[in-house]
Amino acid sequence: MPRRPDPDLEGKILDAAQKLWKKGGEKALTMRTVAQGAATNTPAVYRRFRNRQDILRALLQRIRLEMAATLEAGSSPEEACERYLDFAVSHPREYELFYQHEYELFHSARSSRDGVKPVVRPGRNAMRQKVAEKFGGAPGEHEGLVTALWMVSHGAAMLLIAKTIPPKDAEEARAVFKAAVAALLRQGRSL
Repeated sequence: MPRRPDPDLEGKILDAAQKLWKKGGEKALTMRTVAQGAATNTPAVYRRFRNRQDILRALLQRIRLEMAATLEAGSSPEEACERYLDFAVSHPREYELFYQHEYELFHSARSSRDGVKPVVRPGRNAMRQKVAEKFGGAPGEHEGLVTALWMVSHGAAMLLIAKTIPPKDAEEARAVFKAAVAALLRQGRSL
């Protein structure tokens, strides 16, 4: 009797890829190691994902959704920014997918040739909603402010992840970050 395909295998593959990525980043993630981590074989991985880039795209989308859920749980733009920073600092390898691979995976000429369509950024949409709730109007009406909040949040995340700001100064840096977010929000609609 032929074996039945495992309906959960794609999730298992992504779970294995996420564990590998978290442990060792780009160098740790190969089709073979993903197959081993998912307790399957390499051909089974290739049947579900055309190549390593496809796995990275799916993994990035999964992490985007996790981050969006984190932001949505915030009660205000201020809290959403703090949650963004907390997520990035506590998931540095996953965050690496955003700042090192998003363009290549979704927006580059190569990805366009491969038929990859740019995807919706649920975290950005969550922040748009938070800002619209605070200031009124539609979520798309405050793009300058949303971009400024993202830039400050990303900059703080990178400084803390890279330890450019030493860990002993992290608490002070977070206080400065909070003040910067508050200042941007005071500017509100003018951005």
